[in-house]
Amino acid sequence: MMKAFVIKRYGKKVALQSAEMPEPKLGEHDVLVKIHAASVNPLDAKIRDGEFKLILPYRLPLVLGNDLAGVVVRVGSKVRRFKQGDEVYARPDDDRIGAFAEFIAIKEDSLAIKPEKLSMEEAASIPLVGLTAWQALVERANLKKGQKVLIHAGSGGVGTFAIQLAKHLGATVATTTSTANVELVKKLGADIVIDYKKDDFEKTLRGYDVVLNSLGADTLEKSLSVLKPGGRLISISGPPDLDFAKSAGLSGFLKLVMRLLSFGIRKKAKRHQVSYSFLFMRASGEQLRKIAALIDSGVIRPVVDKVFPFESTNEALTYVDTGRAKGKVVVKVK
Repeated sequence: MMKAFVIKRYGKKVALQSAEMPEPKLGEHDVLVKIHAASVNPLDAKIRDGEFKLILPYRLPLVLGNDLAGVVVRVGSKVRRFKQGDEVYARPDDDRIGAFAEFIAIKEDSLAIKPEKLSMEEAASIPLVGLTAWQALVERANLKKGQKVLIHAGSGGVGTFAIQLAKHLGATVATTTSTANVELVKKLGADIVIDYKKDDFEKTLRGYDVVLNSLGADTLEKSLSVLKPGGRLISISGPPDLDFAKSAGLSGFLKLVMRLLSFGIRKKAKRHQVSYSFLFMRASGEQLRKIAALIDSGVIRPVVDKVFPFESTNEALTYVDTGRAKGKVVVKVK
């Protein structure tokens, strides 16, 4: 048995419960990892609140937690890339989350050796936000040198990573943040900083190639006017669209629902001659290896706001819920 933090029912602000859970079973392509640290993400709160129960039908009780760093304990019979004692980091697959626990079984393909330069706590802060930024800016936007990108919420988990990645790719980076975090995002490399408490980004920014949105519908809509024709609006906070429903293998009914949910923004995007897409990040060991190389070469550094002890996982989630964290919040498990 192992200690874990679980939800037994969905609901806003439902507290996680400390529970004894069976150790995960190991498939032939799986790696069993002893978790040293896990990071806490807004996604954990959304899953707890039941926002994804249509898309991700989890069995309850569910161990929450979407990314981690730790040490390999055992490997399945067909695993070739990892051995006992390896220090690793990962964002497990959607249907196999559970980082708020002492152990987790992860597909070999979703795992990578952790960046050498980082502590376990720092390494645990990277996978989910790193993969989100990578898949948005590199894979989907194909961001190139000389292009312009607006990254909303620059001081948040995804924002702090995305600013550094976009600068590395050679883009001009604008970001929105509050007064208290202006210096932080400038240090990370932001060229243009809009303090949303004083200024409206949609009035000052024009001719952008890409916008990465992690905020609500209001910001999403205002972002359209920032883009030049042919630009891309990529949102990690929704609404989900048909392409996402197809890639997630959802039913015909859910495909229809996604189409309807995104109808308004897609129509407005068309009017502005830009494209809208929803990004729900996926696990990838291969991309985590590329990210580790960038971190070890000093291109990207983690931004960790607070580290909580394992028994204070609920407090950590409450702190993330406030939306005020600068960078990432981490739970030290071991």
